[in-house]
Amino acid sequence: MAKFLFGLITGVVLSVAGLLLLFFALARTFRESPPVVAQNSVLQLHLSGDIPERPPVEIPFGALAERPAATVTGVWMTLRKAAVDARIKAVVLEPESLSVGWGKLEEFRADLERFKKSGKPLFAFLKTPGAREYYLASAADRIYLGPTDWVNLKGMRVELMYFKKTLDKIGVDVQVEHDGKYKDFGDMFTRTSMSPETQEVMTGIVDDLYGNLIGRIAQARQKPPEAVRALIDQGPFLANDALHDGLVDQLRYEDQMFADLQQKVNSGELHRLSTGNYQKVPPDSLGLEGRHRIAMLVGDGTITRGAAGDDGVSDDGIQATGFNKLLRRIAGDASVDGVVVRIDSPGGDAVASDEIWREMNLLSKKKP
Repeated sequence: MAKFLFGLITGVVLSVAGLLLLFFALARTFRESPPVVAQNSVLQLHLSGDIPERPPVEIPFGALAERPAATVTGVWMTLRKAAVDARIKAVVLEPESLSVGWGKLEEFRADLERFKKSGKPLFAFLKTPGAREYYLASAADRIYLGPTDWVNLKGMRVELMYFKKTLDKIGVDVQVEHDGKYKDFGDMFTRTSMSPETQEVMTGIVDDLYGNLIGRIAQARQKPPEAVRALIDQGPFLANDALHDGLVDQLRYEDQMFADLQQKVNSGELHRLSTGNYQKVPPDSLGLEGRHRIAMLVGDGTITRGAAGDDGVSDDGIQATGFNKLLRRIAGDASVDGVVVRIDSPGGDAVASDEIWREMNLLSKKKP
């Protein structure tokens, strides 16, 4: 009996302590004021990993709290604010170990080019860059690399996995009903290599992406596309080779790069500002408020039908029931003048997708 009472009291105390901790953490979050941006600041735009469409759930507990995650929309808004913010003198791009798709990379690069129209310097500092990191950096005014680093730029490839031989060894036979030659999802279980149709599609996709990569680099580095294609065939590159071949502008350590930037700006000592802190600066404080309210709706993940109680804000993919509720709410909100719907999904349930398609069409008849 004593052990039971002790356990009960301990559980109650821990529960109360947890609730109090959560209360104070949330209270601190809600009353947190926007950061103070110093004059002569440099925005360090650090991009790494898979940049999501929307931020993950944050843990607001002191040391456990994560830095605000960069998102696709966040990068766009951050650069838009930096372009008109007189306190921001330049942007330093620091892409590292990116795993985002080329569609998002194209958006980020367009954001960087739009920022450059402000006339403010855009420098890039690279750390063992691959094709993705170098593609973004090529939009910068100057590209820096560490003296002992290297550029892992060597073209593109596509890989597909086929399991038929493995399944044969364990006596499993998979039967797939095909709907056309190009519907090849089941091929991974029934074939040992690409079909001619799959190879045709994959080759076309890679050729298109690779051609765009070469064209962008050629334009940025002022080289003929044929010369860039021949150069990449020689990759990867040690630091001195990357400098000699014109892939980078300077071999410097990071502090030396900031010294060069300070000399370029010529406005005194520069203060470094992280992307996470600058994201908290409200756009309306810089005169970026608009006359219209535009709803932003993000669908991220596999498409499923969902359940009746879904509200559309789950992290478990795109659930048609909840997603359609949000679409109907936006359609009926008179204060919303337009809608941007972003979908980042590998696909999913055909019926659920059709239901969302129907709701999107109904929405488009009411709002742009």
